Amino acid sequence: MTATDTAKANTAKTDIAKADTGRTGTDKPAESDSTRTGSGRTGVLQTEQGSTTIADIVVQKIAGLAARNVRGVHDLGGGAARAFGAIRDRIPGASASIGQGVSVEVGETQAAVDLEIVVEYGVAIAELARAIRRNVVAAIEQMTGLEVVEVNINVNDVYIPEDDDEQQQPSSGTRVQ
Repeated sequence: MTATDTAKANTAKTDIAKADTGRTGTDKPAESDSTRTGSGRTGVLQTEQGSTTIADIVVQKIAGLAARNVRGVHDLGGGAARAFGAIRDRIPGASASIGQGVSVEVGETQAAVDLEIVVEYGVAIAELARAIRRNVVAAIEQMTGLEVVEVNINVNDVYIPEDDDEQQQPSSGTRVQ
């Protein structure tokens, strides 16, 4: 058998082993589509004593709470999500969604976060974004042990307190009896 034949045979054996075990040559589980998209995937932290899995929703809630705790963040979510949240708040027994405006991708040891926020008028947005990133990264890494590789922030509105005052005042028209 020549060296070329031996190399081909070893490659074939490796390909068969990958197919049989679903593993790559690095002894790590093969990355599935759900790992890349974050659709229900969980973070897996492997240690000598066992493994810990962390669901996407856990990371989503941690990120949402951490972002809301930063002064200058009025709300999370886009216009439609906030409108739906306002309707949900009026339903007795319904609870607010902590993960509103937050999407995450969780891999085996890393996480990425996307936030949609509404800032309060007068707040320096660049400084607010830095504070949000620090708070979100610290909370996720401390609570889950996952490495946060990025926190993307989309500012989609500015909250002006006068807007709420105008909507809550009754009209000055005459009431029909």
